[in-house]
Amino acid sequence: MANGTTYKTCGCRDAATGKQLGKKCPKLRRAGGGGERWSSTHGKWAYQLELPPHADGRRRTPLRRHGFATLEDAEAELDHARGLLALDEDPHTRRKVCELMLSVLKDTRALPTVDEVRRKVRTHQDLDRTVTVAEWMAEFLKRKKRIDPTTRRSYETHVRLYFVPYLGNIRLDRLRVSDISGMFDAIEEFNDVIAAARASDDPQERAKVKYRKPVGPATIHRIRATLRHALNVAIKQDRLIDFNPAAVVELPPVTRPKGLVWTEERVTRWRADHAVNRAAENQRRAGRAVDVVNVYLSTARPSRVMVWTPEQTSAFLAYARRHRLYALYRLIALRGLRRGEAVGLRWPEVSFTAGTIGVNWQITQLCWTPVQGKPKTEASDRVIAADAETLQILKQHRTRQGKERLKAGEDWIDSGFVFTDEHGRPLHPQHVSDQFSWLCYEAELPPIRLHDLRHGAASLMLAAGVELKVVQETLGHVSSTFTRDTYTSVFPEVAKAAAESTAALITTPRSAMRSKMS
Repeated sequence: MANGTTYKTCGCRDAATGKQLGKKCPKLRRAGGGGERWSSTHGKWAYQLELPPHADGRRRTPLRRHGFATLEDAEAELDHARGLLALDEDPHTRRKVCELMLSVLKDTRALPTVDEVRRKVRTHQDLDRTVTVAEWMAEFLKRKKRIDPTTRRSYETHVRLYFVPYLGNIRLDRLRVSDISGMFDAIEEFNDVIAAARASDDPQERAKVKYRKPVGPATIHRIRATLRHALNVAIKQDRLIDFNPAAVVELPPVTRPKGLVWTEERVTRWRADHAVNRAAENQRRAGRAVDVVNVYLSTARPSRVMVWTPEQTSAFLAYARRHRLYALYRLIALRGLRRGEAVGLRWPEVSFTAGTIGVNWQITQLCWTPVQGKPKTEASDRVIAADAETLQILKQHRTRQGKERLKAGEDWIDSGFVFTDEHGRPLHPQHVSDQFSWLCYEAELPPIRLHDLRHGAASLMLAAGVELKVVQETLGHVSSTFTRDTYTSVFPEVAKAAAESTAALITTPRSAMRSKMS
């Protein structure tokens, strides 16, 4: 019995007592051929195997499994169970393997594979711990105590919207590449649902996806990165798994949108499209007020990243000159500050004597809530030079802020920020973007995002002959490669001048050519 045994059993009952006969049923065997043989039509095969005792020495109930159609099937699973118990001779490990076997049998009605348990034993994983993906994600978030609020919010969003709904019920040690690929397929399908609902004429259908946006390729990769990180923690810290399926899931590559300049031809096409879209929007919303800025911003553009020409940037700054945030927009347009860095700028970091500005703080959004903190990377924490006119404009802005302080009186909040509302409170980042969109619309310029002013600043600096390394440090990038690949757009006139200069190097006057030939 120690090595296990096989036998046949059935569900017949004793006519007198009503008890099951089990393996004592006379129909299980039949006489003939000189000896007793098993019936081929009655009963099912089973096996019984003694299990290691409990830690305190108490005998454990033997493992009994029945319902096998053939003797070979019963013997195969008995050998499987023996192989699991023989993976390690250490009594403690054998008990853990035994408990894992019983747990998996209870959940799946099948034994775990020998290779799976062997890996767990070899990597010293916790054999008696069964954790679902949802349970591990909750534990993962608890442990991430030293991350900034925006990163935490990103992790929480990925867990809530994707990991728990699509993968949550799967045991962590049984999470497969196909499960994760299925999750991403479902996300793509929901993108189609969002697009269809937004295009619907039914207000109720549009309301269902009011707060949901299609998930783009870059976000897909961030979701995978979060899952990969969480599973790596499960491998390295808790040894719950020994393989990270998220690391090998194939995703379409992310291509950064190519920055394009608003040339005259592109502006002409955009104005035609804008007129058509505005007319269609007015017709669709007949009898209701139309948000002209949203219509203006929703017009199709040649690229998601569009850059103004130097003339268009000058026109914007000339129009925005009377706006109270003019100095902020000028800093972004010429020095390439991020929105959060511009909003988070403080007066102690502005040196009119040295002509420099310290970018040491930022205000970002956590959903809608503004969050103050340090810049996103060490390279982002920097000091940049400012031109004389910008410094003069900042002085004028400080004078205007002083007047607002006097007007507000006791309601003024001395926050120390360069850009505030009329009561001294730091600005909400979205307010700055909204004001920028209004100014672009009123100035009748082709639409760009506020962040595109930063793209334009890089292009302006390169067009002015500034070295790439200086542009990188001004923008606060870790590498110049990222600066070159992401933020630089060549203005048409600069490209034309470069072509003419190159051609001039090999242009030979005809007179000189004739003299050489003669």
